[in-house]
Amino acid sequence: MGQNKQLSLQFASISGKKVTADFTGGDVTSDFGVLVMREVADKIGIIEQLAQAIHDERHQSYVKHELIELLMQRIFQIICGYEDANDANDLRIDPGFKASCNRLPSEDDLASQPTMTRFENSISKKD
Repeated sequence: MGQNKQLSLQFASISGKKVTADFTGGDVTSDFGVLVMREVADKIGIIEQLAQAIHDERHQSYVKHELIELLMQRIFQIICGYEDANDANDLRIDPGFKASCNRLPSEDDLASQPTMTRFENSISKKD
């Protein structure tokens, strides 16, 4: 039986940049599975469908985080076992979660807990 010596996995690119899981060190995340979830969600388009069902009433000139990004961040956090919105404060800088929301680790952080809580409370029963 041969030994698998593959030290990296390739994922869909973000902003034209290659995304690779490299098992030799560097920036790390404890939630690697979130990248797999992003791939699955992209293939079936479920997050885009959910985003279309939510009416975004925010004043667009003040929006820092797009609705679909907030939805992606929250869904992936819940899938990974982070049920509370307060986990967003720690996970917003995590390279795996940033990549799952199509941001490079060097780009702006994801949404904070207050932003996530406002987002959750803004969704109506009709949505």
